[in-house]
Amino acid sequence: MNKDDINIAFEILLEEIEKFFQLLSKEVEKAFDSQNFERASFIVERGKKLAMFREKIKSLQEEWQTLFEDLENVISAHYNKDSFKTVVLNNTLLIEKERKITGRLEKGLRTPAKKYKIPILESLIELGGKARIEVILNKVYEKMKKDMTKYDFELLPSGKEYRWRNTAQWARLIMVKEGLLSTNSPRGIWEITEKGREFYKRHKTLK
Repeated sequence: MNKDDINIAFEILLEEIEKFFQLLSKEVEKAFDSQNFERASFIVERGKKLAMFREKIKSLQEEWQTLFEDLENVISAHYNKDSFKTVVLNNTLLIEKERKITGRLEKGLRTPAKKYKIPILESLIELGGKARIEVILNKVYEKMKKDMTKYDFELLPSGKEYRWRNTAQWARLIMVKEGLLSTNSPRGIWEITEKGREFYKRHKTLK
């Protein structure tokens, strides 16, 4: 059971919702420019519903934090340290077995998240330190496309996003946790930190 993995999934979902807010904002501007006030009002109402949905996701994320802590306390209270490790190992093996049955990609076939670190940092530096997701991902793609595997270009089971884009967003959230990217930037904006710049200087030859 990995609390951080679930939190990262929540963060990716929230960033995807932010993309819709940006699209709705542009559509509202177009509607007002064309004096189509009925359409503008319609879009604003949909934006309100999306905002309510976003708050529900945030609430679920907080609920998960509390639930995980409760589960962790329950399990640790009934198993000693070695037994707890055995339970976690068995559950992990079961999950891996289920992944194979459901056709999930085996480990090692896609480009790992750590390979995205330097391209992401380099792209941000070239963009002045911060930029929107789409702009950054486009630059990262140009830097990495020659080294990506065929599996990186496959669509995820949802059929709505390519695997490499999903991996890049997981990499970004790991980098935030490591202090390489800012935790305070607005949703939809990635921003490098001073630690990230130093990391890039030390490791840029490894890309």
